Amino acid sequence: MSPAAPRRPNVVVILTDQQRWDTTGVHGGPTGLTPQFDRIAREGTLIEQAITPNPVCAPARSALQTGRWPTAAGVHRNGLPLPADLPTLAGSFAAAGYATGYIGKWHLAGAPNGPGPVPARARGGYQEWLASEALEFTSDAYHTVLYDTSDRPVRLPGYRSDALIDAAIRFLADHYDRPFLLFVSLIEPHHQNATDDYPAPDGNTAHQQASWLPPDLAALSPSAPQGGAHRHLAGYLGQIKRVDEGVGRLRDALRSLGLTDDTVLAWTADHGSHFRTRNGEYKRSGHDASVRVPLALTGPGFTGGGLVRHPVSTADLMPTLLDAAGVEVPPGVQGRSFLPLTGGGTDPGRRPEVLVQISEDQVARAVRTDRWKYVVTAPDADPWHDAAAVHYVETELYDLAADPYELDNLAGLTSHRPVADSLREALLTWLERVGEKPPTVTAAAPRDPGQRAVEPLSPELPWDDLPFAHQRDTPATSTA
Repeated sequence: MSPAAPRRPNVVVILTDQQRWDTTGVHGGPTGLTPQFDRIAREGTLIEQAITPNPVCAPARSALQTGRWPTAAGVHRNGLPLPADLPTLAGSFAAAGYATGYIGKWHLAGAPNGPGPVPARARGGYQEWLASEALEFTSDAYHTVLYDTSDRPVRLPGYRSDALIDAAIRFLADHYDRPFLLFVSLIEPHHQNATDDYPAPDGNTAHQQASWLPPDLAALSPSAPQGGAHRHLAGYLGQIKRVDEGVGRLRDALRSLGLTDDTVLAWTADHGSHFRTRNGEYKRSGHDASVRVPLALTGPGFTGGGLVRHPVSTADLMPTLLDAAGVEVPPGVQGRSFLPLTGGGTDPGRRPEVLVQISEDQVARAVRTDRWKYVVTAPDADPWHDAAAVHYVETELYDLAADPYELDNLAGLTSHRPVADSLREALLTWLERVGEKPPTVTAAAPRDPGQRAVEPLSPELPWDDLPFAHQRDTPATSTA
């Protein structure tokens, strides 16, 4: 009798919302805030420079589910549905015989469906479902309502992230005997929209008060509207601390079910937050505060993988998870598995930079290497309606080695013209790769070193993610 084939690995993805990379201990965040993330990173694989393909909820999520950049996935902004005919993460795993489940915030059904139940056709191929289109609108810190596979409302007890982790543990207990994909999409540490605050669990913020500010927030928050990070960071960090504790409970559940060694566990975020220091809201800029996110993995293929220093897009996560499970990557995927980079490996075919598309607040594009950030903005494009532009102007250039928090914009300096020219060519190559029409890019106006660079102005509007029934020129204070 031939030996039984080895079991294919399970996959669990933890997605936080609006979590900066530097809130984790391994990236220099507050001591003791994220022991579980840090443990995953140290025992498994840490992507040191993980970059979202778009610092807005729905576009970033479309890339995670399809492995395509947002414009190629048809979701360049919030309020657009993920096309039902695109191959997805869940569809690929289901076709390989996996049970698939989704818990939490979806934000890919499109505005006409509203913030609650998500029609089966709009669920990205997930078989089991306990989610809400916009969890911000159907929940608060201690009032969590999701919708099940039959669109019935389900009230979950406890603090919100705890409630979703509890549901995830129940999924593990129900599916431990066959390969599964579970995607857990938390709302934390996103703010509660209607009140513009960060409701951490009771008693979980006091020790965070005034104890730590990232350098960019320390420098820029005093002039930020509505208090910036000084008003919000304690609750924000308190939320992250509770999420980390919940992931610890989920890992305990995997251990008790004997699944630890058979399960790939990935933790990342859709985008970061600059706390209104770069524009009038929390993200939608090319700065690392908006686009750099935590990403760590453990389990088969990743345990002992060490530190990956090469910049990686989170659009690469979908093909990476399929690669780790031995599941075929579907055609049309633009991301590239970073599994070859683990354990000190190399990938000669991987480009040295990653692409960022920026929408809603501005139509902009950026490329980021391990040292440089280059941003161009379309002055004549409509940031809500236009997915791309035919003409851009250079607006930002940062030397991340000398200025990691991007406080000194080098755009327009003749000393850095060769760098900008090289990055412009890299950007054009990337835009062609993801299917955008080749644009023209105007160089930044030359300036003296003592002259401040002129960056694009962003409206200081009292909204964040736009609501479901809206017009772009009528923003509301209650937002997704």
